[in-house]
Amino acid sequence: MTLPKFILGDNTNFPNAIFVIHTEFPRFIINLEDDEIEWFEEFSKEDEKELVAETETMIKLATDFYDSEIAKYEE
Repeated sequence: MTLPKFILGDNTNFPNAIFVIHTEFPRFIINLEDDEIEWFEEFSKEDEKELVAETETMIKLATDFYDSEIAKYEE
């Protein structure tokens, strides 16, 4: 199965949350309500330094994906 790079998700237990799931390495889920990220990967100490630098980019990509998807629904 081929998965898209990003997937939108929601859950009635979290009515204000907007989840974006990133399916490629490094895999994560972000809640755009508060920018909290849950990583699905294990990282070494060396990787964590790079990860911190890339986190801002990951948040921007997830937010851009969400904005693009919502714009398509509004058309």
